[in-house]
Amino acid sequence: MRKLAAGNWKMNGLKADGVALAGEIAQRAKAEKLGCDILICPPAPLLFPVGAVLAGSPVALGAQNCHANEKGAHTGEVAAPMLTDAGCSYVILGHSERRADNGESDAVVRAKTVAAHKAGLIAIVCIGETLQERDAGETLAVVSRQLAGSLPDGLDAKGLVIAYEPVWAIGTGRTPTIVQVAEVHAHIRQTLKGRVADSDAVRILYGGSVKPSNAQELMNVPNVDGALVGGASLVAADFWAIAQACS
Repeated sequence: MRKLAAGNWKMNGLKADGVALAGEIAQRAKAEKLGCDILICPPAPLLFPVGAVLAGSPVALGAQNCHANEKGAHTGEVAAPMLTDAGCSYVILGHSERRADNGESDAVVRAKTVAAHKAGLIAIVCIGETLQERDAGETLAVVSRQLAGSLPDGLDAKGLVIAYEPVWAIGTGRTPTIVQVAEVHAHIRQTLKGRVADSDAVRILYGGSVKPSNAQELMNVPNVDGALVGGASLVAADFWAIAQACS
């Protein structure tokens, strides 16, 4: 399957910054046809200007979150149909920062995934353990629990991407060993069987301090089908190097 290089800009960038960064990535994507899919997920206020820059390029546009409801009295929230209307084809859901900072439970992530699917968006559902859970030997149990609670029934490979991001590796510069990554990704693949149609075709991304220096090694791991990139996605050259490793 084609791997996916997804850039999560998080809460970074003003309009000029985002347009410039997206423009450079789009130019690179037009000039060098890679053997992977490329996705940019900017903050919500930048979706329209960044989307305009990406138009006509091979780079897809995604969002970082959505609400479970299609509309209503939910001040400050963004509905999935609004994201589709803005040109998005993907949305990141259940990122550990939202689970921790905003108290999002597996049930909340599941409801948002249903909304995303209904709006025609591909949901990138994030899962991963804390350092305490890793040290306690609970990683696989945590991943299983999050998958069971976060994924609604009726999904298929066309509408779902899983991103494994060990919480303790996000933004810290630390990454699990290759053996640890392989173990978790194989477990995720096995767990998806019976839950998701065409489960072997579901892309499972690795995220957590992915950078040009470790991307190729990570992409060579079985069942690693791309990368969800945080800080490195804010530097066009770094993100492109990771995308090349995904090809």
